[in-house]
Amino acid sequence: MPCVDLTHLPTPERLARALKLAREEGRRPFDLRRDSPLRVLLLRLGDAEHVLAFSLHHIAGDAWSLAVLGREVAALYGAFAEGRPSPLPELSIQYADFALWQRGWLSGEVLAAEVDHWRTRLGSVDEPLNLPTDRPRPAVQTFRGSTRPVHLPEELAGGLLRFSQERGATLFMTLLAAFQALLGRYTGAAEVRVGTPIAGRHHLETEPLIGFFVNTLVLRGNLTGSPSFGELLRRVREETLDAFAHQDLPFEKLVEELRPQRSLALSPLFQVLFALQNTPSLDLALPGVAAAPLAGDPGVAKLDLSLFFEPGEGGALGGALEYNTDLFDAARIDRMAGHLQTLLAAALADPGRPFGELALLTAAERAQLLEEWNDTGRGYPAAGLLHAAFEERAQETPQAEALVHGAERLSYAELDRRANRLAHRLIRLGIGPERAVGILLERSAELVVALLAVLKAGGAYVPLDPAYPLERLGFMVEDSGLAAVLIEDRLRDRLPRQVAARGAAVVSLDDEREALAGEPASRPPLRSGPGNLAYVIYTSGSTGRPKGVAIEHRSAVTLVRWAREVFPAEDLAGVLAATSISFDLSVFEIFVPLAWGGKVILAANALELPALPAAAEVRLVNTVPSALAELVRGGLPPGVRTVNLAGEPLSSALAEQIHAAGVERLYNLYGPSEDTTYSTFAAVRQDGRAPSIGRPVADTRAYVVDAQLQPLPVGVPGELLLGGAGLARVYLGRPELTAERFVPDPFRDQTDRSDRTDRSDDRLYRTGDLVAWRADGELEFLGRIDHQVKIRGFRIELGEIEAALLAHPEVREAVVVAAGDPAGSPRLVAYTAGRPGGRELRDFLAARLPSHMVPSLFVTLAALPRTPGSPARVASISPSSMR
Repeated sequence: MPCVDLTHLPTPERLARALKLAREEGRRPFDLRRDSPLRVLLLRLGDAEHVLAFSLHHIAGDAWSLAVLGREVAALYGAFAEGRPSPLPELSIQYADFALWQRGWLSGEVLAAEVDHWRTRLGSVDEPLNLPTDRPRPAVQTFRGSTRPVHLPEELAGGLLRFSQERGATLFMTLLAAFQALLGRYTGAAEVRVGTPIAGRHHLETEPLIGFFVNTLVLRGNLTGSPSFGELLRRVREETLDAFAHQDLPFEKLVEELRPQRSLALSPLFQVLFALQNTPSLDLALPGVAAAPLAGDPGVAKLDLSLFFEPGEGGALGGALEYNTDLFDAARIDRMAGHLQTLLAAALADPGRPFGELALLTAAERAQLLEEWNDTGRGYPAAGLLHAAFEERAQETPQAEALVHGAERLSYAELDRRANRLAHRLIRLGIGPERAVGILLERSAELVVALLAVLKAGGAYVPLDPAYPLERLGFMVEDSGLAAVLIEDRLRDRLPRQVAARGAAVVSLDDEREALAGEPASRPPLRSGPGNLAYVIYTSGSTGRPKGVAIEHRSAVTLVRWAREVFPAEDLAGVLAATSISFDLSVFEIFVPLAWGGKVILAANALELPALPAAAEVRLVNTVPSALAELVRGGLPPGVRTVNLAGEPLSSALAEQIHAAGVERLYNLYGPSEDTTYSTFAAVRQDGRAPSIGRPVADTRAYVVDAQLQPLPVGVPGELLLGGAGLARVYLGRPELTAERFVPDPFRDQTDRSDRTDRSDDRLYRTGDLVAWRADGELEFLGRIDHQVKIRGFRIELGEIEAALLAHPEVREAVVVAAGDPAGSPRLVAYTAGRPGGRELRDFLAARLPSHMVPSLFVTLAALPRTPGSPARVASISPSSMR
């Protein structure tokens, strides 16, 4: 037994030094070929003060063994001090006898039966428990850790004990049920596997032995069907009793027989452990010596997360959360401890409530998430039309430049007059509130004139992209019930037959140029109100049908007013408008600068910026990250001072490149068409952090919820729900889908403050996007929870492409995925089973879908691969080997 004398150190430093040496000794590996599995170190702090450190390898002992070791050391110490021989009796059996018995018993039919039982009980064992973490999981599991004390007060602990007894369960079962419920709420998993140690000493002869008897059982928590907490406890009781009845199969043998997919990154079968410690503790009762255990954090975590409880003084329960510090921050574990206590109290108060509806958040957290971070009311006037602010600017600064397209430049007055004349023509055709007008025009000044004219006439514009297939254009004409279409002569072959079939008016801006010159240049009287439709934009549909998102004037006006708060006049002095009007980024690019006296600089696409005659006048670029990456590589014009990026995730690397290019302000924005272009935004700083999607914009509310629409805490991923003044009215002609995606606001009471200005809309939109709150109140975008992707900013339902592929008579099966190409940008890849090759399928889809929805790669297979556990589920496919 080495002895290290620390008396040469100053007295205040000795204990800290001793604890440091003890921790280092505990972490020093054993070489079991040469070393004893027990190491003892004595650290001398003074003549009558020492620290004794035991390091016992788990192969030779367990927690029960520590108590036996303590008793034997105390007995031997007393006898040695008095000169007496060892008082310990001879053991009736040795650990080797137990090991030999176990090997002999656990073989043949007994072993096969135990393995079959556990295989049936555990089901699929390859899916890990994906707890939300603060850092990505390392490729090789580390065991760096820390512990956080957990305390359940006497009143709560006593209530849990009484509740357990009433339900015919043990306290262990109740605590385990709550822990599994918490893990289920954190992960959304319907199945939660938790490990738990069991003493393994069910033979009386083994109780006085030092040895490794403990076994680890895998308890499968079944959370399907959102059971009440009482029902969940019943399931846990049944699972636990069954596991205890089959506890003799060693865990390592179970892993060997089940052969789960192994990874150096995590432990097999379970990654989380729970224990209610009831084994005797190490107690050194040495004669003439006062001995007490020293508490300390060993800095080790055997698993991702472990929760330990043990009875404390006065009936309370004490314990600790042990966690891997490479995965979790201390702040997350602090919140977890609070959530566990809140959930336990809620379960006791209402055990009949579904576990997914039990309170999880502390009162302070709930106030922060629901109120503080959603305090976005601005008190904007309820009235307002999308084009009204433009008309005010035209009145104030008629000669200021409003629009640039190539060599053509229009003042506010000229743009206003041309839009007025076209508006009068539309009014004479019967266009007014709630009447839809199709815009089938190429990108030019006439396009902006047409948008303003439709709004001035009181109608709602519907973008009809000339590049879309005729079949899709025809559907949009029928679905939106167009009353008129604005068109150029050279695009007449793009006019769907449904226009004539509906009897919709067709206004050719070329043919009627002279007639329009004769229309009044004065503004028509107001014909619509804030609650009337301003536009309908079609997005991809999961059932194969595009969805028409109907946006009212008041929603669009909220966007315009918010933008004025964020973007100064210097930014709006030159805004690049390069986005198709079929994509709602165009609403910002066109209407925001025109509302506040700025200038719109039109381009066919963002990549044309360097070659534009007015490139030097561009101050603000509003586009998608993939397009901006190309522009940065080619060089941004030096006049660009602000960049808005949306529609795709923004990487830290691209953000750094943009800042390095001299851009003064970079914003990352997020928002679905159903919430009028932008819902959240963040100023991206050069601080090394991954860009977030920020906080809600003005008059917008954001909630992160689970499947039961319960709010989730900071750091826990969930679906993003949006509410406020920007919400769309409906999906046009789709009441069932509207009811599914636009749900009543369950948080209305919590946010119904006297200064709210958006009382007219008490709904929330289910975005289908997976996000999580950061501790600073910003949202982190994590992906999708459904079958939708974004490619170059376009929202695409993969199901719509698959439906189009299956419409081909010789395609039996189809799966479309989004995959990264070597440059890192996502692209669509189609896998089909059937005769047609890629060229035939590409042509087939091109006649039915927009170009951005046609996959860039087609792979034809004899049959699609399927997972072995579910014949109806197609296995995930990677295109990397098919390039």
